[in-house]
Amino acid sequence: MSRTPEILWAQRSDKIYLTVSLPDAKDIVVKCEPEGLFKFSASGPQGEKYECTLELYGAVASEGCKTKTGWRNILCSIQKEQKGWWERLLKSAEKTAPFLKVDWNKWCDEDDEESESDNDDDTAADGGSSDDDGLLYLPDLEKARGK
Repeated sequence: MSRTPEILWAQRSDKIYLTVSLPDAKDIVVKCEPEGLFKFSASGPQGEKYECTLELYGAVASEGCKTKTGWRNILCSIQKEQKGWWERLLKSAEKTAPFLKVDWNKWCDEDDEESESDNDDDTAADGGSSDDDGLLYLPDLEKARGK
């Protein structure tokens, strides 16, 4: 029998960020299917199996899905097929599973993203972030702190 890891999520108009909290994971397999099916499986440090399948709210660009593995978690950046804000993470309107939580460190509201896009040209000229940097940190949070 497999377990389900804790998953944190956040969104932008063009991407969904999923952070799977699973320290020292091995044999990690992540699949994103175009119709919005996200599949994750891995083994824990003592060989226990972890699996999760999420039916996402909308379609995704499977070639635009990237994964980075760290010591404590697995970071997934999933490209939405169509730019826009999803009402929720999952297609189902039922109560969200207890293992799914909002990642407030990466969360960005629509209004915040619009003001950030106004400054994108300045960020790129300064040698700032690319789209993949959202996996590690959020430049808009640094701007808000005045750095």
